[in-house]
Amino acid sequence: MNHTILPADTYIVVNKTILSDSDRKILTMLYQPIIGQLPISLYLTLWSDLDKLEIMSTEFSHHHLMTSMKLKLGDIVDARKKLEAIGLMKTYIKEDSVNNYIYELYSPLSASDFFNHPILNIVLYNNVGKTEYDKIINYFKIPKINLKNFKDITASFDEVFESVAYTSFESINEEIIRKNKSNININSQVDFDLLISSLPKTIINERTFNKEIRDLIVKLSFVYDLGILELENIIRSSINEKGVINKVLLRKNCRNYYQFENNGKLPSLIFRTQPEYLKTDINEVSSKAKMIYTFETVSPYNFLKSKQNGAEPTSRDLKLLETLMVEYGLNPGVVNVLVDYVLKINDSKLNKAFTETLAGQWKRLNIETVKDAMALAQKEHKKYKKVKENKKQNNKVEILTPDWFDQKIEKETISEAEKEEMEDLLKEFR
Repeated sequence: MNHTILPADTYIVVNKTILSDSDRKILTMLYQPIIGQLPISLYLTLWSDLDKLEIMSTEFSHHHLMTSMKLKLGDIVDARKKLEAIGLMKTYIKEDSVNNYIYELYSPLSASDFFNHPILNIVLYNNVGKTEYDKIINYFKIPKINLKNFKDITASFDEVFESVAYTSFESINEEIIRKNKSNININSQVDFDLLISSLPKTIINERTFNKEIRDLIVKLSFVYDLGILELENIIRSSINEKGVINKVLLRKNCRNYYQFENNGKLPSLIFRTQPEYLKTDINEVSSKAKMIYTFETVSPYNFLKSKQNGAEPTSRDLKLLETLMVEYGLNPGVVNVLVDYVLKINDSKLNKAFTETLAGQWKRLNIETVKDAMALAQKEHKKYKKVKENKKQNNKVEILTPDWFDQKIEKETISEAEKEEMEDLLKEFR
């Protein structure tokens, strides 16, 4: 439910957990590639609003947030919703002439929990690519020390402390602050009544689908795009004779099923779009600006499909797209620029060797944004053009150039009509 929020509306920050400096590292390295820089900045700003005991803040207006973050209120609300969606924050409202909000902060997952999470782990991999993902994993790995020639001499509790006579005391009823994490909520598309009715009564019981298992099934069905029929077969392979679903086996069977159905691949990256934190803030109108918007908001799969007048890309081309994103670690928007460039200068052929050569170069140059990819493509095209012209000195050969080359972004504000025009441009990709 959406609520109209005004700068005068007040808020209080309540710390529901224990936050430490190590949490900052997890937020920037693990969460920021998924939700972007602004939500993390909002989280840290709210954290700084807490009092010296870091339990609860005084009352602030939202104008305070707008001023301190130099952001529009709409951008702050969007950032807040991303924090809520990923489990870092909960929001409560008391409506009045001036609305009062309570913002509860929760801890990020530990690195271990994050990398074992059925959704966050895969989304992080999709957003940063294999190379960067491996670097992040290595950062959080515990160093292995060979203890073969060492003896454990750690003291036990009873070796140090003596038993004393029991002294009565009153237990403390107040809630003591502790490390708290909020769950990620996904609106379930799984019809559990139908799922349960499809399974033989002999292999399940009333404890089979407890809350924890249901939550896991919802997340796995979301990640691997599984329907009731697929879930039924997977659960049959993941349940023991006591009607208990093995969570580790359930995850493994979901992953194996997906990879079997998709030629060994994990959930496909080619349907992803450019991560929010790498998108360009465009407030101007030009051919180049429209192309930047297109490259950033369309998935590589749909972009290539549009280049073929709506025809499905071949399995070979799909494999190439996935190679560009998995093995070369290129972002979706950058892949779109690369594909557009290769098709334009290569007579609409997506040559694998040539495309991968460029991909390797772009990866080495750490090209992450659409604007950087377009600038590099334009620079490379000048070299390509020169070589072509030298080879065909005496022949009149048309050297094709992408429409967005040499197009300067005009400094003018986008009108409502022009916004509609940009939306119309994207209709062919949807």
